[in-house]
Amino acid sequence: MCVRLRFPDIPVICRDEENFLILHSLRITRESTAILAGVPLPAQFCFTLYLPMARLVHIHREGTNILILLFMVLVAINVPVWLFMPPYVLPAICSGVSLLTYCFVFNFFRCPRRTYKGPRHGYVASSVDGKVVAIEKVNEPEYLHGPAVMLSVFMSPLNVHANWFPVDGTVEYIRHHQGRFFSAYLPKASTENERSTIGIVADTGQRITVRQIAGAMARRIVTYARKGCRADIDDHLGFIKFGSRVDVLVPKDSELLVEIGDPVVGSQTPIARLHKI
Repeated sequence: MCVRLRFPDIPVICRDEENFLILHSLRITRESTAILAGVPLPAQFCFTLYLPMARLVHIHREGTNILILLFMVLVAINVPVWLFMPPYVLPAICSGVSLLTYCFVFNFFRCPRRTYKGPRHGYVASSVDGKVVAIEKVNEPEYLHGPAVMLSVFMSPLNVHANWFPVDGTVEYIRHHQGRFFSAYLPKASTENERSTIGIVADTGQRITVRQIAGAMARRIVTYARKGCRADIDDHLGFIKFGSRVDVLVPKDSELLVEIGDPVVGSQTPIARLHKI
């Protein structure tokens, strides 16, 4: 049995089993119960409380501790300001700056749940949200060991910073490189900046390379992929905190489906089609 209740003006906050924060949706199933107003809900019912006009906003687990710590710091700053500073003007300015700061950091850790609906066999999807800033023929000596086409996507501070697998297949190679922190727009960022390289064998047999690249702001690359694990376009490959660029290198005979300047969406936009072996 499932009962659905709609309350357009009532937001609800809860945490799900994947450690994401859901800002307006609450679901109680047979496997999980919650407490509303101190009263446990029956486990045999399924309740969904949601806002029909609102968009789901999930927070990635990489941002949970940062957001909690930042909130505590901002509260510690604002309480004395309101208590001991001249009323209204300066405290209001401090609170406004604090709110903008928190919203700015909050924006980095948005993590929408996505399901790829396009063709999978032989297609490469974008790993991240952003804009295509470079398409060039390169020699990839680390994993492909030969010529390839590199598609670089830059993530602005307004983009989602989660990284998805670009193809269905198997992870065959992983290596983290220490490096510098040049602006991610620069061509040398691909080889000189701190980065992680992930090599994947697609289900079609072709091999592709993904590079997570830290930029001037991004100082922490997180890679979830492990050698031998299954790669799926719907799953997260990793996360770049506060940054910045991801390169996808495909075989040189691949058909490109995007151009420089095109906006792309991670796990949604096809960027290349692999030729059959």
